[in-house]
Amino acid sequence: MHEEEVSNVKTHEMQADLYCIQCREETPHVIQYINEEISTITCRRCSRVVDIDIDIMNELYDEVYQRITTKPARLSKESREDLSHFFFSLPSRVISKPYRLFRDANDTQKAIRRYRK
Repeated sequence: MHEEEVSNVKTHEMQADLYCIQCREETPHVIQYINEEISTITCRRCSRVVDIDIDIMNELYDEVYQRITTKPARLSKESREDLSHFFFSLPSRVISKPYRLFRDANDTQKAIRRYRK
């Protein structure tokens, strides 16, 4: 299984033997996922592709919503585990946050472009 995380979108591939209606038999297929949703299924023998329409913007919204709503709990847990490290790392994290947001925005645009092709 190949897995890649681009911004908030997690993509991965799996291989499975499935029945191909073009080959008329069970053949190896590549199943591509965006987050936990199947986006395409490709027969490795005849290259027939089945595209499954995913609302990519909704997937992104769900991921961003999850990150925002869980942030306070994640920060609380981090501070409880090692308060000195938490306070020591806070200034550099605050300074690097604009760069990280910019990088996430670029990665998100790339993921959207790749999916819409």
